[in-house]
Amino acid sequence: MSDAPAYDPEAVLRFYAENGIDSVEGEMPGDFFGWPEGAPKLVRPKPEPAPPPAARASAPKPKGPAPITAADAPMPTDEAMALAERVAAAATDIPSLADAIDAFEGCPLKAGARQAVVYDGIPGAPVLVMGEAPGRDEDREGKPFVGRSGQLLDRMLEAIGVSRSEGDGLLGACISNAIYWRPPGNRNPTKAEVAVCLPFMRRFVELSRPKLVLLTGNTPTQALFPDAPGITRSRGKWRTIETEAGPVPALPIFHPAFLLRQPIQKRLAWRDLLEAQAKLKEG
Repeated sequence: MSDAPAYDPEAVLRFYAENGIDSVEGEMPGDFFGWPEGAPKLVRPKPEPAPPPAARASAPKPKGPAPITAADAPMPTDEAMALAERVAAAATDIPSLADAIDAFEGCPLKAGARQAVVYDGIPGAPVLVMGEAPGRDEDREGKPFVGRSGQLLDRMLEAIGVSRSEGDGLLGACISNAIYWRPPGNRNPTKAEVAVCLPFMRRFVELSRPKLVLLTGNTPTQALFPDAPGITRSRGKWRTIETEAGPVPALPIFHPAFLLRQPIQKRLAWRDLLEAQAKLKEG
């Protein structure tokens, strides 16, 4: 068994620290004073440069939505109204007006609708019914007043001897809208949307030359008569639409969809229908 003291690495490090030794210049201690030019400078090997990272194939960037250009931006309302006036005035009959409406790009509602909903029934019939805006069923089928509200309207008209169908022995009717494209979520159309569609609505009345117009609800009534109060106070009161062919009597009535929600108001609707029937008999 050796009498040499055990090697204590911690004690050696402590000794180095207490004597200011903070680096090791060689594996074995040397005589600093024996070197004629002092301690040799330690030449540390230069680290090998790291190899450049391997080139990675860059994944294609996902394509985002195309930037909106001036051509894609909605047409200003005043320009759309002026365009609608020119296009509507150029139509010479109901079918050509319907084609012009279908091709019209000035109403922003068109972007979210399946198709334009212009008219149904008999063009040029004695009775013209103006609705508000297409709903889901109308947007799908391309005809105004279908579904439950359309069925109720047909029964209301038949009660006074009027029908949108030909060959049934009743007075003919044509049915159109104040707005030709379905608003998102069946919301009410904005004033700007009504204003853009108004030239087509007026031209539709002029080309139809009906004996009377039934305005169902607020939208067609207030589009043609901005001073009109709500439909509750407007209904049953005759108004006059001025056209190039002469004045046309117009009667605001409750919309059939409103009557489905408020059946108690059917008694007032029946009173208005009798007014319309009497006006037809006078004609």
